[in-house]
Amino acid sequence: MIHIYATGSVDVDAIALGIVKVFPTLNLFEQRLSLELYRLLSGGQPVARAVLAERLQVSVEIVDRILDGWPGVFSDSERRIVGYWGLSIAAPYTSSHQLMIDGRRLSAWCAWDTLFLPSLLGKPAEVESRSPGLAGAVKLTVTPTGVKRLEPKDAHVSFVLPNATDVQKDIVNTFCHFVHFFPSRQAGDAWAAQHPGTFILSVDEAHAIALLKNRAQYGGAMGGG
Repeated sequence: MIHIYATGSVDVDAIALGIVKVFPTLNLFEQRLSLELYRLLSGGQPVARAVLAERLQVSVEIVDRILDGWPGVFSDSERRIVGYWGLSIAAPYTSSHQLMIDGRRLSAWCAWDTLFLPSLLGKPAEVESRSPGLAGAVKLTVTPTGVKRLEPKDAHVSFVLPNATDVQKDIVNTFCHFVHFFPSRQAGDAWAAQHPGTFILSVDEAHAIALLKNRAQYGGAMGGG
């Protein structure tokens, strides 16, 4: 249960911890594998498992064993990875949430992905996200450390706490489809009222949760930062 304070703010630490708990606990090697996969995928092309294995100086069998045990890993007919934990190359996945990183267009699975990915990749992203229905679009610039531009200024984010069983089965439909940017708090509240279990965060709150999640999940591989 999420504690909402009298001011309307939420317990960002509790939300971040709740999210980390539903994903596999990563040892240091798995943290490195995950981050390297994100980096390769951000290049905008399918990632061959042999290339990932070579980067990590391990066998393909080790990479296969780990990836095949994780939820949210999407591959093409050649077993190349095209989508992973919130990030997809643009071609196979049509998304309302688009990122430009190093001049390449990529797809995020939900609004919140665009807030945690720049920190993991160590690169800024230009984000454009279409809100559900006719609510409009939100544009922002997200750097590894913060949100530098937000249009409109009153944009907010819908959120839902993921369930471990649901994430294992289908993270996109049970979590991602409920996490959107909205151009105003009012628009977000109206949408959340029609979707039980969802709640609204400011973009600053959502970004703070993103950084807390990254540190908790990848602290060893990110040098604790």
